[in-house]
Amino acid sequence: MSEPLRLAIVAGEPSGDQLGGKLMRALKVATGGGVEFAGVGGETMEAEGLQSFFPLHEIAVMGVLPVLARLPSLFRRMWETADRIVAAKPDGLVIIDSPDFTHRVAKRVRKSLPGLPVVDYVSPSVWAWRPGRAKKMRAYVDCVLALLPFEPAAHARLGGPRCVYVGHPLIERLGELRSGGERVPNRLVVLPGSRRSEIRRLSADFGATVGLIAQTHGPLDVVLPTLPHIADELRERVAHWPVAPRLVFGEAEKYLAFGAAQAALAASGTVTLELALAGTPHVGAYKVSKWEAPLRRFIKVSSILLPNLILEQRAIPEFLQEDCNPAALAAALRPLMDDTPERAAQLAALARLDETMRLPDGTAPSEAAARAVLEAVGR
Repeated sequence: MSEPLRLAIVAGEPSGDQLGGKLMRALKVATGGGVEFAGVGGETMEAEGLQSFFPLHEIAVMGVLPVLARLPSLFRRMWETADRIVAAKPDGLVIIDSPDFTHRVAKRVRKSLPGLPVVDYVSPSVWAWRPGRAKKMRAYVDCVLALLPFEPAAHARLGGPRCVYVGHPLIERLGELRSGGERVPNRLVVLPGSRRSEIRRLSADFGATVGLIAQTHGPLDVVLPTLPHIADELRERVAHWPVAPRLVFGEAEKYLAFGAAQAALAASGTVTLELALAGTPHVGAYKVSKWEAPLRRFIKVSSILLPNLILEQRAIPEFLQEDCNPAALAAALRPLMDDTPERAAQLAALARLDETMRLPDGTAPSEAAARAVLEAVGR
């Protein structure tokens, strides 16, 4: 009997834990159960058999100030993770997203185990920000598993490691994304962000935009999907909106809202890709703090919205900083609430996403990722 494959696997936040859990499940299927895991992860990865070196919440820190406050402990956990992996001498290392943590782990491991295959699941946004990272990654990453179809070409252009498109996990959830049934003509979904900083910057403009739409479109059914930990602050901020939104919680309710909405107004982020795959016409917007705004000149992409980047066209209107104001947002959103050429054009563009994002052989993203990991480690 052959020895089981021994993999180290490291995630740094809950979204990476979700990806890691699906990857582990697919690897167990692909190897007939002949795989063992060690590393760092959360509940999803632990349910698939990982005994995490420490609880994931110790390193899943968001925001500049919280990171600075916990920097010493974060570095201790980085070195602990790397040293335990080196001591275990696995057959391969998979790092999942969270590059500020996982890439430092990979660099330290590579110094001690130069022949260990290292796979990076989720490419850093080298195509938009700090492109020089791509070439530097070649020193400690052997293969990048890309979630977005344009990323392999970006890494090739920038001199990065070998990069393989394995598909976005949302492709596995199209049924859920499209579960809303018939479109409700007066239903508008509003998504001012999932972080408190986003809500503070966008909620007033989004509320005023809803008021302007109601003036011309008539009564609106406004649905606002959110998360329990920010619900109280959000309720305070929407209390003065001209049209009171209905808050819903959980992914199931969110996807039902997407599927039934006539249109949406959303903060830039993964949610715009969710809306696009749900076939929901929408407008994207974003604001950063005044001290972050000058950094915009370093961003190397033509759009900040993932669907636009994937489609290679500005199919979805987007508004940043001073352009993100109620008058501009309402002007772009109004045509999407009715049967107009603008709505038809966006729907036609969104319909191309399935073909663009699906893998040629119809393989699920987690299965494609598992196949790429096994190839990278020589199995």
